[in-house]
Amino acid sequence: MITYFYWLVVVALAVGVLGIFGKMNHWKPALIGCGAILMVGSLAYYFHFQQVFVKRYGGVMTIEVPAGQQHIAATWKDDNLWVENYDPKANVCHFNEYSKGNLLQGKVTIKNCFPIAAQNHKKQSLEAK
Repeated sequence: MITYFYWLVVVALAVGVLGIFGKMNHWKPALIGCGAILMVGSLAYYFHFQQVFVKRYGGVMTIEVPAGQQHIAATWKDDNLWVENYDPKANVCHFNEYSKGNLLQGKVTIKNCFPIAAQNHKKQSLEAK
């Protein structure tokens, strides 16, 4: 909800600047101001506010599990989201950080990782046969 409110405010400010300067027939400053507000609003959201909104205020964010991997867990460290996925073909767990703006992302690879859930799944499959 907060994400939609943020974009409503950014668009309202941009349209407001366009309307105010447009009424005075100053279209060049109106377009520059409108573009600047939209650009700054987009950059601020992407590089700062997105994860803050999701963690603290119930914002909206979507992350996809890479093909061939299984999701294990997700956790927050400060305002950064860490997601752990398991690659059964390589028997490797990937612990990836989704930081603000995806600039400085950490990645931890755990080799020979055979999660308990995968062990239980394999055991149940063998028992079913």
